[in-house]
Amino acid sequence: MGALSLSLEDKVALVTGSRRGIGKAIALTFAAAGADVAVSDCVIDDGELKAVAEQITKLGQRALVIKADVSQKKDVEDMVRSVMDKFGVIDILVNNAGIVLPVPVLEVTEVLEVPDDNWNRMIEVNLKGCYLCSQAIGKIMVKQKQGNIVNIASVSGLAVANTLNVVYNITKAGVIMLTRTLAKELAGYNIRANAIAPGGVRTDLSKPVWTNPEYLKRVEASIPMKRIAEPVEIANVALFLASEASSYITGQVIPVDGGLLA
Repeated sequence: MGALSLSLEDKVALVTGSRRGIGKAIALTFAAAGADVAVSDCVIDDGELKAVAEQITKLGQRALVIKADVSQKKDVEDMVRSVMDKFGVIDILVNNAGIVLPVPVLEVTEVLEVPDDNWNRMIEVNLKGCYLCSQAIGKIMVKQKQGNIVNIASVSGLAVANTLNVVYNITKAGVIMLTRTLAKELAGYNIRANAIAPGGVRTDLSKPVWTNPEYLKRVEASIPMKRIAEPVEIANVALFLASEASSYITGQVIPVDGGLLA
């Protein structure tokens, strides 16, 4: 029996939404495991994404910074072209980019003319973005006859964890079904696809939770492990799924939730 290997040596990974939080943790964890990493985000002017790339190079790996809105097909095409021009291959795709705009089910807006309406924006980034990236890079992986897709879903795609997040819940359920479909359609090309369903994680996205002591106390009380996760705890699972240690796992959704859904 071979030893468990979490090495990503000689691999190239693209991690979307990697300026902060889970995406940043995944990018750095992959680099520490030996991968060259392309990091992308829709915001790069504040220097945070560049700082992530600098940390990757300090780990001895090559890095590429890309500005891309994954909900826009042209941005995705340009992003993929940039990665291929620099590295010539994409072994691993992590679809992490996502947003949440809390709103009760009876108050969801869906007027197409409103640029920031909560229905369309979350659908476009969380679900359409995941699809566009998977489609574009899936075609490359088919030509390569190998590849690995890791999608960041949520426990909210498996159960109603928060009643104020109806659109977010819908998008993450969609990501889970997209993952399972990708796994079945691409398995014959030596391509695996899996999803991670985090529970509460200490990120900027969840800042309203962990900076409110009373709310945080209620949230943690509902979790068997009595705490929310750190981003690196999600990144470690992503590393497992991206590595050969999970070589016979595809089409699965792994909750990383401290026992919330147990």
